[in-house]
Amino acid sequence: MKRFLNLIAFASVALTLSGLAQASETKAAKPDLAAGEAKATAVCGACHTFDGSRGAPTYPILQGQHPEYIVKQLTEFKEGKRKNAVMNGMAAMLSPEDMKNVAAFYNSKKAKDGAAKNQELVALGEKIYRGGIAKKSVPACAGCHSPDGAGMPAQYPRLAGQHFDYTKTQLTAFRQGDRTNSPQMMSIAANLSDKEIEAVSDYIAGLR
Repeated sequence: MKRFLNLIAFASVALTLSGLAQASETKAAKPDLAAGEAKATAVCGACHTFDGSRGAPTYPILQGQHPEYIVKQLTEFKEGKRKNAVMNGMAAMLSPEDMKNVAAFYNSKKAKDGAAKNQELVALGEKIYRGGIAKKSVPACAGCHSPDGAGMPAQYPRLAGQHFDYTKTQLTAFRQGDRTNSPQMMSIAANLSDKEIEAVSDYIAGLR
């Protein structure tokens, strides 16, 4: 009987501790949007605008971006895995909690539509984005980033409506080996010509 009571007591304590741990994890995992907005305004707003919208075309649009992707990029800037003189310094000031809050804040904003510019480039860009380039072993962008550019949470970033200039710069950086935090994108971009990069970038800018 005593052994039975001890087992019940042990099980009760274990369940209580498990419940407390789960509650603690849930509380810790929930981002603070207000804190994210405050940090984004103070640290990120000068380049990305206060809400991550359509600012200067050399900087990425962050509205609607998957929070996991933003956290990954900020973490890799902080660790030096992704090189950028400005972002390396900015990310160094952010704690993991700051990153999660900022990412959640930007993700909570609805991304605004963009627009392509060159009809000829758009046609080529659509062909590459949707079908790839078989003879160059370039897969369709849609396979990872989805046909409408929405991406896949925790894996691939949202691309729809992204600035032409920014996308072109990143694809070129992957091709040249200046950006090395995605071996997959480096191998894909290595097979793209300047014109193909511009075409895909222009198509993405108007994708919605």
